[in-house]
Amino acid sequence: MTNAYDRAGYSRIPIEFGQRPAVLAVDFQASHIDPRHPFGGRPLALRALENSIDVVKAARANGIPVAVCYTEYHHRDEMPYWSLATVDQDNSDGNLRGSPASVLDPRITDRDYDHVVRKTGPSMFYETTVQMFLTKNQVDTVIVTGVNTSGCIRATVIDSFQRGYRTVVPEDCVGDLEQQEHDDNIRDMRRRYSRISSAAEVIDYLKRCKRS
Repeated sequence: MTNAYDRAGYSRIPIEFGQRPAVLAVDFQASHIDPRHPFGGRPLALRALENSIDVVKAARANGIPVAVCYTEYHHRDEMPYWSLATVDQDNSDGNLRGSPASVLDPRITDRDYDHVVRKTGPSMFYETTVQMFLTKNQVDTVIVTGVNTSGCIRATVIDSFQRGYRTVVPEDCVGDLEQQEHDDNIRDMRRRYSRISSAAEVIDYLKRCKRS
């Protein structure tokens, strides 16, 4: 059964993989992964982490660039006006400098290989060195993993799309607090901006794109 979006031509043009990919891992930090934090440890986020670990390992093994980010603020003056209360707290749940909530999960990060950046907005591209990193590596395809699907993933996907990259989202490598929010945003990104894939398909693709 078709709907208005199908009839209007959404999702009509397939987005193919390019020749020179990079993997982005967005905000796999304690605030999202550790259940001791208010929205940490949700099943979709943990699923995303486990699958993304396999993806970044495959990328490194095949010489594919990997960039990893976390959200943290050195002071409130560089913080946008979030509606999300936990970001702007002085306790261990906030994202001010030194908070344990901002610590990256060690399973996703290899600081001897990855390009690791701190971000202050939803998108991994916003005022970071990610664009330069991708340009230097002559990347044409950006694979976006991380959390949350409805927030920082969607923002990163749109920025990747706007910069002319073939943008791929492995559905089982991104997660959110609730299934409905996750599903709605996956559906919308598929309609407009990105190829929706899987960890298994992406790993096979990375192996084919092995860099010497």
